[in-house]
Amino acid sequence: MEHRLSKRVQGKLGLLVYKRGMPVATGQIRDASKRGLFIATDYTDVQLNQTVELEFRFPDTQEKRFRRLKAHVVRKSDRGLGVDFEGVENDSFTISSLMHWLKSHHMPVNYFPVRRQQAY
Repeated sequence: MEHRLSKRVQGKLGLLVYKRGMPVATGQIRDASKRGLFIATDYTDVQLNQTVELEFRFPDTQEKRFRRLKAHVVRKSDRGLGVDFEGVENDSFTISSLMHWLKSHHMPVNYFPVRRQQAY
């Protein structure tokens, strides 16, 4: 049985993954909590405990600015990355806004693996 310290909210929201200030991948938030996220992505060039930045915006709001969060990679799988906000400086308002947006835009989520492009 899995024990989490904070409740997860399912949802879908696209984002960019930055490593050392450079965009390196796209992904989609699949679930979130006040402590972290699971991001569906096929990006694998990242190490456990490495710090990444995540950039996103809420598509259906008047606000057009992008928001950023820092996180540590705590899990890697063929479906994506698990990241944690602990130990990095973040704006708690941004995390709360993300949680609120995901809750209010929740639709049933089918977990399909990210499709990898095949080499030709």
